[in-house]
Amino acid sequence: MSKKTLARIAAALERISPAPEVAPAFEQASAFVWHTGPDRLEPVTSVNRVDVDLLVGVDRSRDTLIANTVQFAAGLPANNALLWGARGMGKSSLVKAVHGAVHATHPQLKMVEVQREDLPSIGRCLNLLRGAPERFILFCDDLSFGHDDAHYKSLKAVLDGGIEGRPDNVVLYATSNRRHLMPRDMIENERSSAISPSEAVEEKVSLSDRFGLWLGFHPCDQDEYLQMIRGYCDAYGVAIEDATLRAEAIEWQATRGSRSGRVAWQYFTDLAGRRGVKLS
Repeated sequence: MSKKTLARIAAALERISPAPEVAPAFEQASAFVWHTGPDRLEPVTSVNRVDVDLLVGVDRSRDTLIANTVQFAAGLPANNALLWGARGMGKSSLVKAVHGAVHATHPQLKMVEVQREDLPSIGRCLNLLRGAPERFILFCDDLSFGHDDAHYKSLKAVLDGGIEGRPDNVVLYATSNRRHLMPRDMIENERSSAISPSEAVEEKVSLSDRFGLWLGFHPCDQDEYLQMIRGYCDAYGVAIEDATLRAEAIEWQATRGSRSGRVAWQYFTDLAGRRGVKLS
């Protein structure tokens, strides 16, 4: 193939290739979602969250995450945070609520949500954030890794930064049901079957060690469950007697077979609808 032909092919490929993605005007929103194909940061006009004061039973985690976030928003050193534990106990709700509370006093604080399946593209996302005057919480919800899942390598690039280093204006907050981000039986299986058991899982298990903050979430008791619902009722103006609330909420919990912050909100949503109260 001649040089002239190669030059024409190269020119044609350059014409049809997408233009480099440019960062959006970050002042247009407080939160964004990272999408690929094509790469873009899509602004979120209204973030789905509750007020931080409505989150019950997570006082220590709330105070710790708020303090870390305020430090970060002010341009001070701050840690990446892993919120792990029981399902439905407010891990992602806390991240969104804390961002909302801190953004109110530090408008330069933005949040960018990244889906787990888009982690391989995270380097391109960071390139759009790097050097911007704003501060960014990179939020990855429900994070976990299965056998032969290489997505964790992309996450390590965010936590460790690689040769470029993680941008100073970015911190990662992730939620997971698993403290080590992988199933316990997988850890034990790899340890028992590997020639070098300690090395077999070290790379994946040590991933969670790269988070400076570990915030644990545990199942709530019945009093906390009822307190959550009463807090929602008071905040949204839903009138109901304590005895009625208790009886209905416990019955709702029994039909769901579990008790959590998510179940409390689901019952409250049903209650508000029956009482004709809008939540938006």
